[in-house]
Amino acid sequence: MNYKFKTKPFQHQKKALADSWAAQYYALFMEMGTGKSKVAIDTIAMLWQDNKINAALIIAPKGVYDNWVQAEIPKHLPDNIETIIMKWMPSSAKKYQNELSDFVFNKVNKLKVFVMNVEALSTARGSHVAKVFLDKNPKNIAVVDESTTIKNRKAARTKTIIKLADRSEYRRILTGSPVTKSPMDLYSQCEFLSPRALKFSSYYAFQGRYANIQQRTMGHRSFQQIVGYRRLDELNEKLNSFSNRVLKDDCLDLPDKIYMKRNVPLTAEQWAVYAQMKALALARLESGDLATTASVLTQIMRLQQICCGFLKTDEGEIQAVPCNRFRELLDIVEETQGKIIIWASFTHNILQIVTELVKVYGADSVATYYGGTPQEERQQIVENFQNKEHPLRFFVGQPKTGGYGITLHEASTVIYFSNSYDLEIRLQSEDRAHRIGQTKSVTYIDLVSPKTIDEKILKALRDKVDIASQVLGEKTKTWLA
Repeated sequence: MNYKFKTKPFQHQKKALADSWAAQYYALFMEMGTGKSKVAIDTIAMLWQDNKINAALIIAPKGVYDNWVQAEIPKHLPDNIETIIMKWMPSSAKKYQNELSDFVFNKVNKLKVFVMNVEALSTARGSHVAKVFLDKNPKNIAVVDESTTIKNRKAARTKTIIKLADRSEYRRILTGSPVTKSPMDLYSQCEFLSPRALKFSSYYAFQGRYANIQQRTMGHRSFQQIVGYRRLDELNEKLNSFSNRVLKDDCLDLPDKIYMKRNVPLTAEQWAVYAQMKALALARLESGDLATTASVLTQIMRLQQICCGFLKTDEGEIQAVPCNRFRELLDIVEETQGKIIIWASFTHNILQIVTELVKVYGADSVATYYGGTPQEERQQIVENFQNKEHPLRFFVGQPKTGGYGITLHEASTVIYFSNSYDLEIRLQSEDRAHRIGQTKSVTYIDLVSPKTIDEKILKALRDKVDIASQVLGEKTKTWLA
């Protein structure tokens, strides 16, 4: 096909696209940072150009679906393809409802792209709109990004999304880690693609083929328990027939550093506290009496704390504020293989992160490196993390403490739970993994709450602005506005 890429693909992306673009169903099992979104977008464009589809439904987690609309589609979809993009919102506003109705029902000679967050498919309204969109635009492709979100076959959203498959001409699933806990995770993901994919008509038949089951009794209750797995070579052969597996280790043409962003919307409780603090900060700064560098940075820090789920009062007390950030962090960890560095600016968050990771992965998997870490333990922590055989998988640190002078290149994934507004600290902390001895590209993932100080800090860091020199006067008002 005579197809002109908007952004140049890497070799592994070209291969994945060549293998899959015309297939009715396909799985892109591509590790985070290897560009699976681009392959999916080029697939959509090529099917449109070949007159195979006129609409696309993209389903992604809440922290990711905004990124499809704001970054991925504009970046990779060729400009010659006229497109109407609509983002799902749980809004009952008349204006949005009219726009949504026009988008779904009107026939236009343009590619329609409807982007929904997977959580919406747990609701009656979201499910209904998705079904109507596919019914009214039957020449379509349905894409489920981070498809492990539908690994639970009993979940409402999984059942809904699998039913959507009957309304789709083409289907794709995208994930870097299709198996997070058990090979049984694969069943519902592949059922969405097609019942023919794994060649099983029921989960229990699939389980019976690939799992060892024992009958157990607990009190008066009898149940079947999976105690092991079998025939995994056979299962792998089946997957290979409709999937493409890409690991960063195999991609010699990837850039040295890959930057990604995961949006974490504020909760209603956070917005209320955030708005109150922002108004107070502006009032103080505009009075002129307290407009010093220290006071400005304090106000920025407090707004950032709220985004991270807490607020430290003037008396030094910690007030918890319900937030989504820990759930998003755990979702990313579940999608990621290998050792991971997690940077957080606030000690309170570091301790919370450790608690959450220990619940899922065990105490041996996590170590901290911050001001409270005893000096005599620090070197051993680094050595354990650098040891491929050691169970220590998560290095949770404060960039100001752990961002200098140590080598952590055993990790190729770095997550910023929060950012320092000091450019030097950011650059130094990035280079703990990206240094001599690193044989892989390094993926940096920032957790960012939209329309907050998070975005302004990240933009300033990426623009290589010395934030501390920009914190007075009108620039401060722009930051906090």
